[in-house]
Amino acid sequence: MHLLVCGATTCRTSESDLIAENLRREIEEKGLQSEVQVIMTGCFGFCEKGPVVRVMPDNTYYARVKPEDAPVIVAEHVIKGKRVQRLLHTEMAAQSAATEPKQTGFRRKQIRIALRNCGSINPENIDEYIARDGYAALGKCLTEMSPAQVVEQIKLSGLRGRGGGGFPTGLKWEIAARNKADQKYVVCNADEGDPGAFMDRSVLEGDPHSVLEAMAICGYAIGASKGLIYIRAEYPLAIQRLKTAISQAREYGLLGQEILGSSFMFDIEMRYGAGAFVCGEETALIHSMEGERGEPTNKPPFPAESGFLGKPTNVNNVETLASIPVIINKGAAWFASIGTEKSKGTKVFALAGKINNVGLIEVPMGTTLREVIFEIGGGIKNGKKFKAVQTGGPSGGCLTEKHLDIAIDFDNLIAAGSMMGSGGMIVMDEDDCMVSVAKYFLEFTVEESCGKCSPCRIGNKRLHELLEHITKGNGTMADLDRLRNMSLVIKDTSLCGLGQSSPNPVLSTLANFMDEYVAHVTDKKCPSGQCRDLMRYSVIPDKCVGCTACARACPVNAISGERKEVHFIDQDKCIKCNACFEKCKFAAVLIN
Repeated sequence: MHLLVCGATTCRTSESDLIAENLRREIEEKGLQSEVQVIMTGCFGFCEKGPVVRVMPDNTYYARVKPEDAPVIVAEHVIKGKRVQRLLHTEMAAQSAATEPKQTGFRRKQIRIALRNCGSINPENIDEYIARDGYAALGKCLTEMSPAQVVEQIKLSGLRGRGGGGFPTGLKWEIAARNKADQKYVVCNADEGDPGAFMDRSVLEGDPHSVLEAMAICGYAIGASKGLIYIRAEYPLAIQRLKTAISQAREYGLLGQEILGSSFMFDIEMRYGAGAFVCGEETALIHSMEGERGEPTNKPPFPAESGFLGKPTNVNNVETLASIPVIINKGAAWFASIGTEKSKGTKVFALAGKINNVGLIEVPMGTTLREVIFEIGGGIKNGKKFKAVQTGGPSGGCLTEKHLDIAIDFDNLIAAGSMMGSGGMIVMDEDDCMVSVAKYFLEFTVEESCGKCSPCRIGNKRLHELLEHITKGNGTMADLDRLRNMSLVIKDTSLCGLGQSSPNPVLSTLANFMDEYVAHVTDKKCPSGQCRDLMRYSVIPDKCVGCTACARACPVNAISGERKEVHFIDQDKCIKCNACFEKCKFAAVLIN
C-alpha cells in the first residue's frame, strides 16, 4: 500500500510535510513499514481541497487533511480497510480498487499530458519516472530517429508554445536546427510571472524529469549540447527538485557525455531570475541570463538565429517541454487528434478567484469556458452570479457570460478580446468592480514594465492615472475616450508583447462593461460597491436605536448622536473603513 501525500508548495504551506511525517511515525509504531510506504508527490490538482492524501491501490482521496488526522487514517484505512468518511473527497471516490477515480466533476473532462505524472510519482526518485516510460522517448530518438525526424514529429503534432505566444514548436525547432553554429543552446523558460498562475511551478515540483528529458530531445533535434533552465528564485521547492533531478540524470548517464551509449552529449545548468515579469519574454530572459538588464530587443534576429551569447538558441516554456516525451512515445497523430483544428493537444490552467474548485487543471483545446468554470470549477463561490473571467494573466482580457460557450484555443480567445497567455484563469463574481479590476492589472503592468520603450513606460502610467481618477469619482465621459484611444496607441507602438498586450484589460472591460464605467463618471457610483472613494455611509433613521455601537467603532469620530437618538455620519470626516457597518446589529447603516 502507498500513501501519496501532496508535496507541492500550496499543500506544504498547510503542513503536508508534517502530515507525511506523522503518517510514517504511525506506520513505524504499528510495524507496517515493510507493507506501507508514504510518498511525497507533486500537485494532485484540486488545491481548494488540500492538503490531499491519496491511498493506493484503491484510489481513495482524503481532502483537507491535518497532521492530527494521520493516526486515524492509519488505524482505520490502513489497518482496518475502512474509509475515514469525514475526510473523504467524495467527488474523487474510487469506483473500485481496480479503477481510476470516478470521472465526475473536477476530473471528468480533463486529459493529463503535461501533468501526467504529477501526484502519481515521487518527483525526487528517478526510478519512479523511468517506471512510467520516463526517458523512453529520449532513447527512441537516439536509437531510432534522426534529428530531422524528431523535428518533423513535433511539427506534425501541431504543438504550439504554451508560454503565451502560441508559436508552432516544431517550426521553432526547425529554424534552430537549420542555423549552423559551433554551439547551440536549449533554454527552458520557467519564469512564470502571471498573478495567480502556478502551472509551470507545479510541473517542475511534481515531474521535473519530464522537462529534463524534453530538453535533451530538443538538444538532439537542433544540434545543441547545452541546456539552461531560467527559473525565478521565488520557486525554492521547484529549484531543489530540479537540482535533484539533474544530479540523478547525470548519475544514470541520461545527461552528460555519450548519453545511452550514443555519441550525443548534453548537459543542463540552472539560471535564476529575480522575479521580473518582463523576463518571461524570451529576448529579455536571454539578456538576464547573460548578466545584462532584462529588457526585450527587436526581432529579428530571433533567438533561434542569435540568442544566448549570440548563438542559436531554442526557448520553450515548461508546459511545452513537458508534452514532448509523450508526443515522441505515442506519436504526433495521437497528440494531433486532441484539441481543435489550429490548437492541438491540451492546455493547463490555474483556476483561481471566486470559484469553488480552485486548482490546477488540464483540458483538451476546444473545451468551453462554461465547462471549465461550472463543471470542472464547480461554479461560483457562495452561490454568487458569474460576472467575468480573466484569461491570459495581466495581459489578457475579461470575458463575460456571452463568451462562456467559446471553445478555448489560441485564436478564439484573441478574437474575443483576450488571449491564452500561459494559462492563468481568474474568475470574478457580481461583487467585483470591473473598473477596479482593470486598474489592478494595469498597476501590475506599470510596476513590471522594463521602461525601455516610452509607449509602455509612459503610456501605461497615464492609463493607470486615468483609471485612478475615475475610481475616485473625478472622471468624465471624455476620459473614457482617452482610455480607449491611448490603449490602442500603446498596443500598436510598444516594443514587446508585454506592452502590446498590456491595454487588454482596459479595452476588454470597456467593451464588455461600459455601463460600469459610465456609472463611475456620470453617477459617481460604483455599482459593485468596491471603489471606496465613491462609497457613502449614512444612517437609516427608522432603524437606528441610538445604541452608539457605530460611534464607538469609528476611528475618526465621524459619527455623532446621543444615546437612544438617531446618529449622523459626517461625510467630510468619514474614511469609509466599514467599521460602523460591521458593528451595527440593527442594519441601520446604509452603503450607497
